[in-house]
Amino acid sequence: MSILGKIFTWWNGATIGTLLWSRRNGEQVGTDAQGNTYFRSKNVKDGERERRWVIYEGLNDASRVPSEWHGWLHGSYDDLPESHLAPAKVWEADYSPNATGTDARYLPAGSLERGGRRAAARGDYEAWSPDA
Repeated sequence: MSILGKIFTWWNGATIGTLLWSRRNGEQVGTDAQGNTYFRSKNVKDGERERRWVIYEGLNDASRVPSEWHGWLHGSYDDLPESHLAPAKVWEADYSPNATGTDARYLPAGSLERGGRRAAARGDYEAWSPDA
């Protein structure tokens, strides 16, 4: 990405300002398997909640935050996620990105993008008409 893109766009990863601010005001606490980096605020005043945030590796997409880190980001627990991980199950699938708005999105039979053809009705369907 160009330097101008890094300065002015937020949707293609963190801007330079965000990266500098995170390094100055935040303490890096960990990374996940996708390379996302997690921070918490260094200086927390009495009576304030600790601020927590993530710097995405690549495109900013909240669906890329694993469930254990999501719980930590939202204050469900104070310890880092490594202490809350359950053993992996054999049936668990690896992460797949949210495909909404891409060519890989789900298109059911009968959708306009697939030609608008659907299976024939069995006679129990009657289309509405304003004249009826």
